[in-house]
Amino acid sequence: MTLLSDLLDGVTALHRGDSAYDPDDQVHLTGFAGSLTAYGTAVASLVAVARAGGHEAPERYALSDLAVGGLATHKLTRLLSRSSVASPLRAPFTRFEEAAGSGEHVEAPRGHGVRHTVGELLTCPFCLGVWVATGYVAGLTLAPRATRAAAAVLSVTATSDVLQHAYARLRGD
Repeated sequence: MTLLSDLLDGVTALHRGDSAYDPDDQVHLTGFAGSLTAYGTAVASLVAVARAGGHEAPERYALSDLAVGGLATHKLTRLLSRSSVASPLRAPFTRFEEAAGSGEHVEAPRGHGVRHTVGELLTCPFCLGVWVATGYVAGLTLAPRATRAAAAVLSVTATSDVLQHAYARLRGD
């Protein structure tokens, strides 16, 4: 019961604007709590949709699905969070800082509240990776063929990217 009461005390302090955690106000706790709530809601919704459709998660996943999914998740999170082509999707939430090479941009979150929180998510491939991986695993349950096809495209592209960089390095480009 102590853990639950400590958690509730923390949430109450968060809503009061308690600064014990972050005295310099550098962390947007309310926004991150909102992100966690949105993620939890998305996962609960995916579970409800799967159950309503008579789908069950497999007891275990094939190693090949996990390997391809890892490559695909990496590639899609890089595309969403860094690629110059996807910058129009991030623009309402981010500020361009500089080109990073290989068709990527460095951007920073902008604004306040939800805009800033979404900007934080969209500029962090590690943070975004959890959302993308969740979608991939849900896709294996709800639409495995389409999910594997999309993951194959992204995995082949990620492998191609590695080869492009290796080739350029060998040529001295």
